Amino acid sequence: MKLNLKAAALSVLAIAPVFLSAGIASAQTQPATRGMEGSYLGGGASVGFSGDAVDNDANVGGHVQGRLDIPDAPVSVRGSALIQDSVALVPTVTFDLGVARNTNLYLGAGYSFVTDEGKTSLLGNQNSVVLNAGVETAVHRNVAIYSDVKVGLDGVENSNRTPVAVQVGAAYRF
Repeated sequence: MKLNLKAAALSVLAIAPVFLSAGIASAQTQPATRGMEGSYLGGGASVGFSGDAVDNDANVGGHVQGRLDIPDAPVSVRGSALIQDSVALVPTVTFDLGVARNTNLYLGAGYSFVTDEGKTSLLGNQNSVVLNAGVETAVHRNVAIYSDVKVGLDGVENSNRTPVAVQVGAAYRF
């Protein structure tokens, strides 16, 4: 598996502002916290990278994403629809780590179902296992913002390229 350095750098830049605004540095001296609780449904912008070091054009699209909180457990069930030429439906299970009041980091795994295999989606052109990492924070009682990175393992047919998609969005919390 070959990960493109441009895509990795963009991924870090996409989620860095959320880390800084959440005051994570001050959370190091605080006791462990549950972080953000509750479920949400939101959407925003997505950028996908093919993972090809020679021709690594960015594909821009949108997404709809939801989180179903499991009370009293450090896990959530999430679902995303990454929309571009083809739609990638990505259900995932994540481990949520509260790092500050109303802020979580999350890591998870899932599967990408490309609705029109052969056509390019933000996570490649075929179904694949997906690894996911992100951050979410509540900015108001009913509003959350989030950013995450999804990596499609073996997401490009007949290739060793690794597609990466970066999402940034806002959501209604319930």
